[in-house]
Amino acid sequence: MALDWVQKALRDGLGFSPFPATLNLRLESDQAMAVWQEVKSEMRGIDIIPPDPSFCKARCFLVEIEGKQKGAVLLPEVEGYPANKVEVIAPVRLKDELRVRDGGRVTLEFTG
Repeated sequence: MALDWVQKALRDGLGFSPFPATLNLRLESDQAMAVWQEVKSEMRGIDIIPPDPSFCKARCFLVEIEGKQKGAVLLPEVEGYPANKVEVIAPVRLKDELRVRDGGRVTLEFTG
């Protein structure tokens, strides 16, 4: 997240400069897993293409976090990436902004 090309690609693709860390979420319900699978298969997302093929590509999906913070879900396109893992990025440090602790719940609404 802190690499210059990553920051530039995300800023260009998403319209904001993300805080250089992700908020990692773990999907625990069958319903959440089904929604995430639908998003990945039905929504195009925003492609993040690295300048060097040794880095992985990614897709981003715009979200509203807890009904108040704009951000995106970052999906690295790597083999073996956990199906129940969701990485959320935003222009702010989400743990501070949302006052969320490890093990807490976070609601996302996919917006585009």
